[in-house]
Amino acid sequence: MQTLFDNQTHEEVLRRIDTLSDQSKPHWGSMNVTQMLKHCQGPLQVANSKLGLDKPNAFIRLILKLYKSKMYNDDPWKQNIPTVKEFLVTDTDSFDSEKQQLIMEIQEFGNKATNLHWPKHPAFGHFTTSQWGQMQYKHLDYHLKQFGA
Repeated sequence: MQTLFDNQTHEEVLRRIDTLSDQSKPHWGSMNVTQMLKHCQGPLQVANSKLGLDKPNAFIRLILKLYKSKMYNDDPWKQNIPTVKEFLVTDTDSFDSEKQQLIMEIQEFGNKATNLHWPKHPAFGHFTTSQWGQMQYKHLDYHLKQFGA
């Protein structure tokens, strides 16, 4: 599985983001490209300890633990999977502003390749550094493919 902590993969993701324009259209889903750029900041902000998520109830956490490995394994995510309410985007800044903010979040995250103290994910529990890198790549790859990048 690719990881955002691999320099080549990191640069590839940034190049793919650079191919997006405010006119990019999704192949699936209801977000426009600016909303997608803002949405992709959320998981990175959780990993960067800038955003907290509500902890789901015990039953939901138990179910989510069954899907934990799908967050970072090689199996592709299905199109139109639901998102948590904290990552739903209703308002955005400009396309350029959201694009630059996403790039800054990716850069900050990428500098944590040797981090040993990650925040506990409220829904999935602990992730290793490797799992965080794979999960962040997988999420970005999913949405970049959504917009043909």
